[in-house]
Amino acid sequence: MGPRLPRAIVVGAGLGGLGAAAELRRRGIGDITVLERAEDVGGVWRDNHYPGAACDVPSSLYSWSWSPNPGWTRRYARQPEILDYVRREARRSGLLDLVRTGARVTSARWDESAATWTVEVAGGRSYEAELLVMAQGQLSEPVVPPVPGADRFAGPAFHSARWDHEVDLAGRRVAVIGTGASAIQFVPRIVDAVGAMTVFQRTAPYVVPKLDRRYTALHRRAYGRFPSTQRFGRRLTWALSEQLNRAMTERGPLVGALETVWRLQLRAQVRDPALRARLVPDFPLGCKRLLFSNDWYPALTRDHVDVVTDDLVGVERDGVRTADGRLHRADVLIWGTGFAATRFLADVDVVGRDGARIHDVWRDGARAHLGMTVPGFPNLFLVYGPNTNLGGSSIITMMEAQARAIGRAAAALGAGRRALEVRADVADAYDVEIQDRLRDSVWAGCTSWYRERGGRISTNWPGLVREYVDRAAELALADFVPETSAPAGGDR
Repeated sequence: MGPRLPRAIVVGAGLGGLGAAAELRRRGIGDITVLERAEDVGGVWRDNHYPGAACDVPSSLYSWSWSPNPGWTRRYARQPEILDYVRREARRSGLLDLVRTGARVTSARWDESAATWTVEVAGGRSYEAELLVMAQGQLSEPVVPPVPGADRFAGPAFHSARWDHEVDLAGRRVAVIGTGASAIQFVPRIVDAVGAMTVFQRTAPYVVPKLDRRYTALHRRAYGRFPSTQRFGRRLTWALSEQLNRAMTERGPLVGALETVWRLQLRAQVRDPALRARLVPDFPLGCKRLLFSNDWYPALTRDHVDVVTDDLVGVERDGVRTADGRLHRADVLIWGTGFAATRFLADVDVVGRDGARIHDVWRDGARAHLGMTVPGFPNLFLVYGPNTNLGGSSIITMMEAQARAIGRAAAALGAGRRALEVRADVADAYDVEIQDRLRDSVWAGCTSWYRERGGRISTNWPGLVREYVDRAAELALADFVPETSAPAGGDR
């Protein structure tokens, strides 16, 4: 009787986790458990249901490659449609049968003698498997900054990722803290309903036009009857998005063109020079996420909207006070302050070989070989881990490359390999390369700006998606600590 296929635990039932589970199943892994803390699948698209929530990647590219959706109604799909896609395809492909909802993972511990991971969830239940895949991603933990007095606010207060639809905003004074990717979507949707709005901006974003449009029924029928047309559109969109990635990493001519487009939109949509000056970013284009919107700037020009750039010093019962001493009165407080993108595996105590805790290893910033695997943590793989985020293109392409690599790791375990632990020298060399490239590419102009705000860059990938896909495909047994008991043969 030969070696048996490994058991697998996947933590997170978003696009990344479900995609990894699908790849493992294609590899013949029969014992797969997907642990999801919420009561439904969908990840970020389940949690972010604020008004105007939508994708800023074209729909043709924002889907699993193995499950195209000819029914997208818009070039840039909105949240309800994306969530429906995830639910529908997970059900159709049988992935829902693998998911255990309401299972919030609290810890994962490596057992050296058994070469297994023991994963505990809130409530005391535990699971065991040879392979552990952590797929919580970078956008699962909303951030509310530690502003003094935030808990004293008398009115409703919530984060955009936890939108409270029971709160009636009509005619009320609304304070919005933050001007990132979520705020530029929900502010235009609620601005005409509220009585007054104060938008607190720490850093102005670069915002360029979003070339969105509705697809016709004829368009959708063509995609359905002739799948090659959708595949062509996907490849074309991917090629164009790679040019955006190239611009972000190499600072080519397209960056100048984007800066020109941004400046023209700002000038055309904001006529007040004083307001326009407040909306100019203080960093080079590319240091933060480029945002797409046609109605963000017009929303800020409404007579009942005030954009405040003074530092916040505290929240009081009836408003927000800024450094100039002014109290900005509000009835409702909305935090549009994004996610803890650098807090990988937040709130999970991951203990590897010899009792090493991953958060101790990451004390100076998260890092992982190819964003997937960490020395000292055998048979543990990450999806959407450190340095795998993009300035352009679809993160799904990156996550599918990771899923394929994890599938090959599972096959190696099934062929008799006991443990896969990436070599420290391999991981260190990779990390030095990535950090050097981030400093030497478009990020060269951002280095001092980032150091002022925390130093190490642990989120973004410094190259093209194609390069990452190719390198993930080259992840080989030679990159891992040798095992004397490992079977002879190839390195896949």
